[in-house]
Amino acid sequence: MAGVRGWRRAMGRPALLLLALCAAGAWGLYFHIGETEKRCFIEEIPDETMVIGNYRTQMWDKQKEVFLPSTPGLGMHVEVKDPEGKVVLSRQYGSEGRFTFTSHTPGDHQICLHSNSTRMSLFAGGRLYREERFRLTSESTNQRVLWWSIAQTVILILTGIWQMRHLKSFFEAKKLV
Repeated sequence: MAGVRGWRRAMGRPALLLLALCAAGAWGLYFHIGETEKRCFIEEIPDETMVIGNYRTQMWDKQKEVFLPSTPGLGMHVEVKDPEGKVVLSRQYGSEGRFTFTSHTPGDHQICLHSNSTRMSLFAGGRLYREERFRLTSESTNQRVLWWSIAQTVILILTGIWQMRHLKSFFEAKKLV
């Protein structure tokens, strides 16, 4: 299978990996899309040809640089237009599966894929990313509070020692002790 490796998004939100295989020429295509991006490619398809596409979407974990397992609610929308611009297929799909269509007009067909996710449906997959960021922020804040309380305690002890020495020297000077 000849594949084309796409680019990796350096965005704050996770990217999606789409794997699309079309039976017309048995080729594979890997690419990354963001949550609101749409990727289209043009394929010349003969008349009365059935095209079968297998796909899988996965969330990209930027910190660990690995793909997360399929997330419920995460999927994609497939739209296929024939050479005349008529919509042959326009449908929402889950995170992994197969789409099929038959070309009735020979020529260049436009196949567009984009995530069907919104902020709400990305919540399940993006939740891990947000929880990790929140955990890191909480740990950082906790460490700062700990060091601040240690600094206050040291200052309080040093102030007490200074006050005791100062009072001792004061009373010795007044000859009360």
